[in-house]
Amino acid sequence: MKFGIDRLLSEPALRAPLSGRRLALLAHPASVTEDLTHTLDALAACPDLHLAAAFGPQHGLRGDKQDNMVESPDFSDPVHGIPVFSLYGEVRRPTDAMMATFDVLLVDLQDLGCRIYTFVTTLRYVLEAAAQHGKSVWVLDRPNPAGRPVEGLLLREGWQSFVGAGPLPMRHGLTLGELGQWFVETLSLEIDYRVVEMQGWEPDAAPGWGWPLGERAWVNPSPNAPNLFMARAYAGTVMLEGTTLSEGRGTTRPLELFGAPDIDARAILADMHALAPQWLKGCRLRECWFEPTFHKHAGKLCHGIQIHTEGPAYDHAAFMPWRLQALAFKVIRRRYPDYPLWRDFPYEYEHGRLAVDVINGSPLLREWVDDPAATPHDLDALTRPDEEAWMAEQAAYLRY
Repeated sequence: MKFGIDRLLSEPALRAPLSGRRLALLAHPASVTEDLTHTLDALAACPDLHLAAAFGPQHGLRGDKQDNMVESPDFSDPVHGIPVFSLYGEVRRPTDAMMATFDVLLVDLQDLGCRIYTFVTTLRYVLEAAAQHGKSVWVLDRPNPAGRPVEGLLLREGWQSFVGAGPLPMRHGLTLGELGQWFVETLSLEIDYRVVEMQGWEPDAAPGWGWPLGERAWVNPSPNAPNLFMARAYAGTVMLEGTTLSEGRGTTRPLELFGAPDIDARAILADMHALAPQWLKGCRLRECWFEPTFHKHAGKLCHGIQIHTEGPAYDHAAFMPWRLQALAFKVIRRRYPDYPLWRDFPYEYEHGRLAVDVINGSPLLREWVDDPAATPHDLDALTRPDEEAWMAEQAAYLRY
């Protein structure tokens, strides 16, 4: 198969409309061609293209920043001599001066298929700026490694943030190119927007179910996204960032496991199987021990659970990472009623709101966890209408 960048490089007719125009590139470390050349270098080597600037999202063009809310500076690229502007530094939205450096913005970002991944919000912001300034935006499309399944509550009005660009469910099922079209239409943006589509992407094909496993190398799109299996679990495990539980940062399997020094993971796992076994399908859960080298509970032995999606037990259509993680929170609250589960700290520059609510786009998930009378059926009854409404809405944007 071919990603958008590979088609742009190999098909001169696709590049023809870019001739004589100043180009900017929005990219990160996973922005590579099929032979693992970085997109910035590949575009700069095209004699018929004029690369004038570049932009880096959260974690930077080079992926140099490890954690959230660690900003990247602007700099001059030492190889190509062009300005590289940070959209996760002094600003989140491109300034007028940044927009003046180019005519067409090429977006080549590997997404994870999850609303909270900030590249989604950065795409919205650059589309809005491009519409305002009369610039063109081309998305060089890439796979959604989590595939087409949809899961989670829709973000509620008033809960937009840098990790919530619009009324999407946690797991949205679209590629970045498809999401861009959704933004253009739902925000009524007047813009020259194009998608350089992939060729041969089969999101419902084994064994990758969204990612061309065995055909393309995985490059971390952010420092704690080390493999496809993290991407599969991420729509659930990202909620751990709003809790006092470790999500495995500081280990070699971040966002595939969770735990803490003061919980009985074996008992929690048994409780999960007893309360809602239907939410645990499609994967294997394993009791484990781990000691983070940094971040939450650094240097402490944590008792935890690892979510395995890399073995023969993985069932792509049945796997429900958001419900699985919600269930873990629920049984922890039941087993330890006074456990300080929710972490109160500024999350992605949102103050005065609990991080887990910012992550979920409303307090509904947290309220369900904390309500002793609320059952798994209650969360399903709340969530399924959102999921069904989104699947009906997003059908118009599917390109593959």
